[in-house]
Amino acid sequence: MNAASEWITRSVSRLRPADTQNLDAAGDPGGGAKPAAPAAAAVVSKPAPPRSTHERLAATLRRGKEALSPRALRRLLADLQEVAATQVSEVEGGRRAEAVAAWYAGAEPEERRDMWLLMCEQFAPDAMRFKSAQKRYEAAAGTADEAHAEVHLRRALSSPRTRLLQRFAVFPQGMRFLVDMRAELLPLLKGDKRLLPLDAELEQLFSTWFDVAFLELQRLSWDSPASLLEKLIKYEAVHDIRSWSDLKNRVGSDRRCYGFFHPRLPGEPLIFVEVALVNEISGSITPLLDESAEPLDIERANTAIFYSISNTQTGLRGVSFGDSLIKHVAETLSAEFPRLRTFATLSPIPGFRAWFGKHCAGMLDALDDKRRAELGRAVGFEPPQAAHVLAAAEKALDLPVKSPLRQWLLQCAARYLGRELQEGRPVDAVARFHLGNGARVERLNWAGDPSSKGQKQSFGLMVNYLYDLKRIDKHRGLLAQGRVPVSGDIESLCRD
Repeated sequence: MNAASEWITRSVSRLRPADTQNLDAAGDPGGGAKPAAPAAAAVVSKPAPPRSTHERLAATLRRGKEALSPRALRRLLADLQEVAATQVSEVEGGRRAEAVAAWYAGAEPEERRDMWLLMCEQFAPDAMRFKSAQKRYEAAAGTADEAHAEVHLRRALSSPRTRLLQRFAVFPQGMRFLVDMRAELLPLLKGDKRLLPLDAELEQLFSTWFDVAFLELQRLSWDSPASLLEKLIKYEAVHDIRSWSDLKNRVGSDRRCYGFFHPRLPGEPLIFVEVALVNEISGSITPLLDESAEPLDIERANTAIFYSISNTQTGLRGVSFGDSLIKHVAETLSAEFPRLRTFATLSPIPGFRAWFGKHCAGMLDALDDKRRAELGRAVGFEPPQAAHVLAAAEKALDLPVKSPLRQWLLQCAARYLGRELQEGRPVDAVARFHLGNGARVERLNWAGDPSSKGQKQSFGLMVNYLYDLKRIDKHRGLLAQGRVPVSGDIESLCRD
C-alpha cells in the first residue's frame, strides 16, 4: 500500500463513529463478542416536548405523532378565525361554526385535540393588553378613575376564545356540540395541561348559560314520551332501573320524578331526582324499589324521601344545579301536598368502605383496651389486627344488633361523615353534595342497601340527610366554619 492509500485509511478511520471502530476491532459482529456500548449511549434521552401550535403553524412538515400537518392546521385556524371574526354577525358566525362542527364530527380524536389546542393557544387574551390594564387599575385604586380602570381591566380579560365559543352556541345543535366536546375533553386534562384554558372557559360559560333562572322544572311520569323515559333508564346512576315495570313503579302513584331541562337541549334532562312519598324517614332502599309493594295513600304522606339524584351530562361537570333542583321540588311538593313536613334523602355512602380499609389500623390503635378486647372477641382474634376486622366486615349484614363490630362500624361511619374533611369539605362525594346544599347528617341505617353495590361501597350502610328548609343557610354557615351539621344521634356516635 502506498503512502497516499495509508493516509486515506488513517483519515477515514478517525472520521468513523467510535462504535463502528469497535465493531471492526472485534471482527464480524455476527460471529464474535459484541463490544460494550459507549457510556454516552447508556443515557436515555428525554423525549422532546410537543411543539406548540405557534411552532407548528410556522413549520413545513409535521413531526412525530402530530395529527394535522402544518398546512391543515393553518387551514383549520383560518376557519376558526372566520367564526370569531368581529366584523361578521352572530348568525353568520354561527353558520361558519356549524361548518367547523361538521368537520369535527368526521375528525379523528387526535385531529380534534389539535382543534382544542388551537382554541387554547391562538385565542387567548392579549397578555400585553392585560398587563397594561392591570397596572392602570392598580394605579387608579381609590381615585375617581377606578371605575373606568375596572371596565378596561374586565375587557382586557375577555379572550377571543369566549366569542369563538359563543358563536358555536348559535346554531341549533351548537349547545349540544359544546357540551359533548367538553365531555370528550375532560379525561385528557391531567395528561395535557395545555387544554386547561379551554375547559375553564367552557365551564364558566356553562355556569351562565345553565343558570337555574334559564332552566325549567318538569315532572316525568309514565305518560311522558318513551324517548324521555328511556333516558331515565340510561342515566340512572344510583339504583339501576332493571325493567320497564321497575321504571313504572318509580314514576307512578306514590312516587314522583322531576328533572331540570334547558330550552337549547329539548327532551334532555340535565339532572333528575326520584322521590318517594311516605309516612316516615325511610331506612332501607328495598321497600322503596319493591314493585309489588302496595302504593301509599299519597294524601296522607308527611315525608318526601329523595332516594336518587342523577346528573346526565358529563360535559356540565362543575355546573351546580342539584341544590336548586331539591329546593324547587320541595316547594312543588309542598304546594301539592300540604301535609308534607319532612324532606330527607336516603343516600349511599360511596367512599366509606375504601376510607375504612385505609384507616382501620390507626383507628384500632386509638381504641382503649376494653373496646379492643371486645372487638377482638367479636372477630375471633385477640388482639385484633386490621386484616381480621376487614375480613369479618365482609359479612357485615349477618352481624347481630349488639355485635361490637357492628357498633364500631356505625361509629366509624358517623366519624367519616361528621368529622372527616379535606380542605374544609366532606371527603365523601355524596356528603359533599348534600351538606354543601344545606342539609345535615340525620341518621345512619344498617343494611340500608343490601345489594352487592351497597356492600361494596359501605358494607350496606346508608344515610339520611335532612333538608330543614328553615335552617339551610345556618347549616351552610356551619360547614363554612369547618363544622359538619349533624343530628344528636350522629354526634353521640362520633363521641363514642
